[in-house]
Formats: sequence, C-alpha cells, structure tokens
Amino acid sequence: MGKLVAKHLGKLPEGMHNDGDGLYLNVRPSGSRSWIFRYRDRVTGKLRDKGLGAFPAVTLADARVEVGKARDGLRNGLDPIQAKRDADQAKREADLAAKLERAKQKTFLECRDAFISAHRAGWRNAKHAQQWGNTLDAHAADLLPLPVQAIDTALVLGALEPIWTTKTETATRVRQRIEAVLDWAAARGYRKGDNPARWRGHLENLLPEANKVRQRVPRAALPYADMGTFWRELVAVDTLASKALRLQILAAVRPSEATAVHWDEIDLRAKVWTIPGARMKAGKDHRVPLSDELMALLEAMPHRDGWVFPGSGRKPGPLTIAATLKLVKELRPGLTAHGFRSTFRDWAADQTGYPRDVAEMALAHAIQDKSEAAYRRSDMLERRARLMQDWATYCGTLPAEAANVTPIRKRKA
Repeated sequence: MGKLVAKHLGKLPEGMHNDGDGLYLNVRPSGSRSWIFRYRDRVTGKLRDKGLGAFPAVTLADARVEVGKARDGLRNGLDPIQAKRDADQAKREADLAAKLERAKQKTFLECRDAFISAHRAGWRNAKHAQQWGNTLDAHAADLLPLPVQAIDTALVLGALEPIWTTKTETATRVRQRIEAVLDWAAARGYRKGDNPARWRGHLENLLPEANKVRQRVPRAALPYADMGTFWRELVAVDTLASKALRLQILAAVRPSEATAVHWDEIDLRAKVWTIPGARMKAGKDHRVPLSDELMALLEAMPHRDGWVFPGSGRKPGPLTIAATLKLVKELRPGLTAHGFRSTFRDWAADQTGYPRDVAEMALAHAIQDKSEAAYRRSDMLERRARLMQDWATYCGTLPAEAANVTPIRKRKA
C-alpha cells in the first residue's frame, strides 16, 4: 500500500489504479472516481470487489483505513461484503423495532381521530362524525392522552361506570365507540390483546344489561284529540317554519326530513314525495303519498327549485330544525316536534281500521322480522295514500266536528 499520491488522484486517467493491499481507485469514462477493495473469497477463491465510497468524499487516507479494517476482518474469517450486509440487516431490524415501539405509543385520541377520518365518507352526514368526537371527549376524556396499548378493562370501566345507570343510552354508545377505536388500533398494529371494551363474554360480566337499567322516556307528544285545535293555531301563524311543521305532521316524517326537503324530491304530478335514503334513518328511499292538503301547501309555495323551505343564513341551505322546534315550544311548551309521529301512530291505532303494517310503513319503520323483511317488496303506497288523506282530514277537523265522525274501524263492511 502507498503507490498512489493524494494530489495526483484527480488527474488519473480512466481505469483501475492500484494503491496496494487490494485498494483501487476506479476512474470511469465519465470521470467519476470511487474506491474499491479487491480481495479473494476464502471459500470460492474468486475475486470480489467491495465498494468503499466515492472520491473525493472518501479521501485516500480514509480508504486505506477502511481497507485495513477489511483485511483484519478477513484474517478473523469475516467476509467484508457479507459483514456489510449483516450490519445493514441489523440496522433495518433495529429501525423497524424502533418504529413499532413508536407506533405503540399512539394515543387513544390519535386513533380516535384517525378512525373518524377513515369512516367519515361512509357516514350519512358530518354531524355524525361530530357526535362521535363529542361523546368521547365528554365521557372518555381520561383515555384520550393514554397510549392505546395501555388501555385496559379498569380504564374502560372508569369511563363507563359513572354514567351506566344514569345515562345508559349515552354510556352504551360510549362503550361501542371505545370498542370500535380499539379494534381499529389492533387492526393497524398499534395494540395487541383482547379488546377491553367488548361486551359479549367480557363487560357483560361486569356491568348490568343496558335494557334492564335504561330509563326510556318517550318524547312528549300531543294527544291526537287536541290535533284539530293545534292545527288551527299552527295554520294561523303562516310562516315558513309553520309550513315546514305542517308538512312534517301531515307526512308523519322526522323534523330533519321535513325541513331539508328539496324540490327534486317532489313529483306534484304523481303526488309523491321521495325522500332519498341518505336522509332517512334506515338508509333507504321512502315514498310519501301527498294528501290534498299537502298538495295545496306545496303548490302555494312561491318557487319550484332548490329547497322547499330555504334557510335565511348567509350560506345556501335549508331551514334548520331549530325553527320548527322553536315554533312548537311557542305554541305548546313541553312538546317536541318529533312527538307528532307518536300522535299520528296513536290516532292510526285508536281511530282507524288500517292494518298495523300500513301505519308502520307510513312511519318508515324497519320490519323487525328478518324473514318477513326479505320477502316484503311493496311499500303499500296506495293504501298509505288513503291513510295519509284520512290523517290530513282529521288534522283539520275541530274536536266538536270529530265527535260526529264514525271511526273507520267501527264502520260495518
């Protein structure tokens, strides 16, 4: 070693230039230069070249030091190329282990936000994602900063037990959402082991069944006997909110389904309103037959495009359900807008002879019997049209007038 001179290296022509002891400077046609250690394999006897780096980043002195280390390794039975491969593999494994360790430190909050982001497109509206986050913020705040791997049964119970008997419906949702986030984290490799929030075979042994402790409080509803009087008061208001509430009552739909109705959903010629599945609780399209009263209400609207009940905000949008809720509270404090569906259902059961299925279909309730649901193809539109017309007539009838009307179920065939 020592045949090459540092100051002459930049001027050497193309070729392999030997420094001795197997060290070469390889000058390529392009003019680039790199160091090579050439040695004979102890097993096969073949010559092998191991790169030591580019010149001038690696100096002549540096290259000689590296050759010295490589020759020491050869004397100890270590092949330089294989030793480099082994070192690279060990580094990759160490990096992977470090990455996995960092991944295990993912917090529950990070996993929750990632879960919401991954599923947001499949949810019907942005409000659902907001509710997801708000529920866990309010009732699982202690879990949010913790590594997702560290969450165990005791921590889950700490979030659920304070509200399990007092806010059972909310607590049930909290448990389901914690379980979903932890399942997502396990699928991503951020945690291992059983899910401490699962119900079957686990928390069911530690908490009472939700159905046994849940206190169901039905929404306050107007007795159907008072509908005629209420209807006269509602019509007298004659505002956009009043019209939206009238549509909601006559169609027996939910508040959000009524206020967000779009003219594209209305077929005045066929007298049918088709609510798209994206706006329905069950996720399926729902056809609503339009009674004469509903037809008159819609035909009297001043426009025929966009939302039937446009909002008054700066951004384009429909009337909010807050407007109809406020109107109900002004007319009948203590009642809820959603309660009018119960009013309709009670009236249909007590004052008409329509089959139960027709009334349930009018409310777009899902068929609980899976076998029956599999074979049910008709939505009973024609029969529901007669029911909804009878309901509209009843709503516009004062109690004294209703007393002279014979209930349909008592009418002889």
